[in-house]
Amino acid sequence: MNRNGTGPAPAAVVSGASTGIGEACALRLDGMGWRVFAGVRRPEDGDALRAKASSRLTPVMIDVTDQGSIDSARDRIAADVGEAGLAGLVNNAGVGFGGPLEFLAIDDLRRQLEVNVVGQVAVAQAFLPLLRKNTGRIVNIGSIGGRVTTPFMGPYCASKHAMEAITDAMRMELAPWKMHVAVIEPGSIATPIWDKARATVERLDAELPAKAHQYYEPALTALSKAIDDAAKRGIPPDNVAKAVAHALTARRPKTRYLVGNDARMQALASTLLPDRMFDGLVRRIFGLPSDPPPPPADAEEAERVATAVD
Repeated sequence: MNRNGTGPAPAAVVSGASTGIGEACALRLDGMGWRVFAGVRRPEDGDALRAKASSRLTPVMIDVTDQGSIDSARDRIAADVGEAGLAGLVNNAGVGFGGPLEFLAIDDLRRQLEVNVVGQVAVAQAFLPLLRKNTGRIVNIGSIGGRVTTPFMGPYCASKHAMEAITDAMRMELAPWKMHVAVIEPGSIATPIWDKARATVERLDAELPAKAHQYYEPALTALSKAIDDAAKRGIPPDNVAKAVAHALTARRPKTRYLVGNDARMQALASTLLPDRMFDGLVRRIFGLPSDPPPPPADAEEAERVATAVD
């Protein structure tokens, strides 16, 4: 059956399908009778995913930062689908870096944008010829962070803001061919991303210079608690998968899908409140300090001596 329930089964590629949202999307589409090509980076992840799915699901090795890997996956999938092409592409692969921008490792920023932005465009470029064969649709997995920036998540939010722009541009560019492009904007979702976020905070604690700890230690402690709170209220990743399925199959799909009450509330507040008022609200929600921490005793002594010398 095709997207309308007749003919051969529609086919879709889902990148970043090893865990979390990508896995949920792959399994939901598989359950709907689609042929799913699930992008993973390790063979064992593909084996684990295949054990949960039907024989229609095919794991495919895809590293979105490696053009050779992308091209190899495209060629394999093209041979499988032939002239039927693809009905959908779900761009989900991504990573998350955080920390105070003042002390952010520039290589981390490059990696953030390379995976979450450049890699998504590279995958879309590779599969667009197959999508054109079937008037296929593209669904980009964004985040409420693509609308609402939060402190110490600047790199991640920047990448998701960029995907909002990429989605809008691509949707308008592909409109003459009736190829729809949508973005999904989840809030807190119960996925392994929170474990990775905790690991990032622990890495920052170990790697940030002393000056960064002096400036930001109370804020980073509050951020760690906010991560724990967000993880506890996370909703199932299948909620995102339902939105993806609608974007791929609905007669009149949306351009944006907010998923989760927290995402909807953040989007509404950011629209209604002036910037400085919204900044203050976010800082209170995160429990961030309103004043800088006092300087350490040795810094006070150094300043006293310097003043006396002057």
